[in-house]
Amino acid sequence: MTAPAHRPHAAAPEVGIGWRHPHYAALLEQQPALDFLEVHSENFFAPGGAALAVLCEGRAQHPVSLHGVGLSLGSARGIDTAHLNQLARLVQAIDPVRVSDHASFASGAVVHAADLLPVPMSRAALDAMCANVQHVQDRLRRPIAVENLSAYVQWRGAEMDEPEFLNTLARRSGCGLLVDVNNIFVNALNGQLRGEHDDPMDACKRWLDAIAPDHVAEIHLAGHRHCGDIVIDDHGSRVDERVWALYRHAIGRFGAAPTLIEWDTDVPELAVLLDEAAHAREAAAQVLTPATDTQAVAA
Repeated sequence: MTAPAHRPHAAAPEVGIGWRHPHYAALLEQQPALDFLEVHSENFFAPGGAALAVLCEGRAQHPVSLHGVGLSLGSARGIDTAHLNQLARLVQAIDPVRVSDHASFASGAVVHAADLLPVPMSRAALDAMCANVQHVQDRLRRPIAVENLSAYVQWRGAEMDEPEFLNTLARRSGCGLLVDVNNIFVNALNGQLRGEHDDPMDACKRWLDAIAPDHVAEIHLAGHRHCGDIVIDDHGSRVDERVWALYRHAIGRFGAAPTLIEWDTDVPELAVLLDEAAHAREAAAQVLTPATDTQAVAA
């Protein structure tokens, strides 16, 4: 692959929302001022039909980003050919602004899990994921973005931390990174519950500071649920104020990366997602505007 992972970021972030079934009609009717929509790729794999027709209508109004959950990029068995072929057909039909999936696996030699499972932070796992990502990019003829995971189990014997793993993946394969700020915070809260550290905000900032800015292709924001003994990344509420603070930290480090509001459970009215998108623009402006003013004065 010779194409760059992503274009240089603009002065202000493009902001989009996850387009889910409850909002299909409302969004097409209202045509809100959004920079892009993001959909789950696998929901539109069927050839023809109503779902794909709706997506094409949305694509006529807004750029579309395809976000997958089924490539199993960390699988030692490699990429499922049928799944990849269906994704390739969808990419050709929609011409998305981005294609992304997760740094995880869901299938192995003896199991197919109904969840996104973390990969070991090992050199062998890194080699396997680099090969899989390269295979996907060769088939799609474009770079993809790979998202960090909210992980509720951990492998023993890590040979590197997650930022080093992801940075190396991006450098070796040419992919971009999709930085999910809520996932980072959920993992830090669960780490605090396990007694691994006392300050989840500090842990998150150190994670963000370890990621190479040039690799970042997109940022995700979402809500989570604290269940007492575990925190779940359920995408079922507004973005937590501490996640907004981490988002501002991320924008300060990465620049105006395209930003998505995710909401997948207890989906509210479309107006609530649009309000969260406006909040993202405001939060980014709080970081980026002073820098612009300073540059103008210096000029």
